Amino acid sequence: MSENRTEERLDAAAAPLQFAYWVPNVSGGLVVSTIEQRTDWSYDYNRRLAVLAENNGFDYALSQVRYIASYGAAYQHESTSFSLALLLATERLKVIAAVHPGLWQPGVLAKLLATADQLSGGRAAVNVVSGWFKDEFTKLGEPWLEHDERYRRSEEFITYLREIWTSDHAEFNGDFYRLHDFDLKPKPVDVAGRRHPEIFQGGNSTAARAMAGRVSDWYFSNGKDFDGITEQVIDVNTEAALHGRTVKFGLNGFLIGRDSEREARDVLREIVDKADPEAVAGFGSAVKQAGQSTSNGKGMWQDSEFADLVQYNDGFRTGLIGTPEQIAERIVAYKTRGVNLFLLGFLHYLEDVEYFGTRILPLVRELEADLATSGPTPTRRRRGSRCGRRRPPRWRPAPRPRAPTSSWPRSGCRP
Repeated sequence: MSENRTEERLDAAAAPLQFAYWVPNVSGGLVVSTIEQRTDWSYDYNRRLAVLAENNGFDYALSQVRYIASYGAAYQHESTSFSLALLLATERLKVIAAVHPGLWQPGVLAKLLATADQLSGGRAAVNVVSGWFKDEFTKLGEPWLEHDERYRRSEEFITYLREIWTSDHAEFNGDFYRLHDFDLKPKPVDVAGRRHPEIFQGGNSTAARAMAGRVSDWYFSNGKDFDGITEQVIDVNTEAALHGRTVKFGLNGFLIGRDSEREARDVLREIVDKADPEAVAGFGSAVKQAGQSTSNGKGMWQDSEFADLVQYNDGFRTGLIGTPEQIAERIVAYKTRGVNLFLLGFLHYLEDVEYFGTRILPLVRELEADLATSGPTPTRRRRGSRCGRRRPPRWRPAPRPRAPTSSWPRSGCRP
């Protein structure tokens, strides 16, 4: 068993990195800022984006779940129906629908996703969101559970999904959900390499990491620097090993790729300088309330500063800001630390997705090939380097800007 787990982890590490994007199915874009965002929440725009994304190297799209107006998102399309529409508009793209246990009965969701999987030829997936926005539950008349109880419910939810998708006489008896001799037909599509639609989850807390190790296929982390993601990879892998499992890792990142580093950093500065302070403060209050109920203070967003919260999932902290070469080097450096997939957000989706596919992804693949032959110090041969000798990466971390002020807060961040 231990040897099999080791082989699975090595296979995952050797496999090409995968890429997903946040579907802009809610209004307001991916940053809480008044900066221009050439991004739209309509279906027509998203259908065009999905086709463009699958033709520019993206493997997955993740539809957001939001039920009420909040923090710049005045309008929201429901995630599962929107995901099915995108599946039917594409040929290869896998679409992940985000859902809340507590607002879905898992058997009904299992049936819906099995149908979506059949209609799309095995491309449906689910992201189980334990909950961060209290008002969505209480205004719908549903109880808002204590933090670790929300994760305990999510673990039952995932176990239930897996059981009903894989058993002809499904049985489950939990504290939140029950299932008795149920035979769901048709089952999801039989796809090589998976037993059922892939199950993703996010989180940061101890409860989230432990749950991922026990039951999830993928673990999404908010944006993190190298040390932050390494800590989570170790914790989740340790728990997974206790249960004879392997878990893959996805990392959030907001990507700003421009032809010069100065251009990219100027865009970041403008995003933060034009942040909506009231909306950012409201979002920060909601998410920190959700995480503060953890026993050890490791809930999501607990160490997020103002500028981090301008982008919903701390995407600036991953540092994918700069030239194509700088970003590609940074991406592959994360791969050496256990990341299997990047979940990306953009300012101007159509332009930025195409820029990623044509300017950045080819460099990533080149570095991955180099990594496979030379070991974990990925750098790319640069034009003008003597005799093709390697130089260390020129990337430097993106600034950690704070609240907008009359002057840019850190001297190192000035162009």
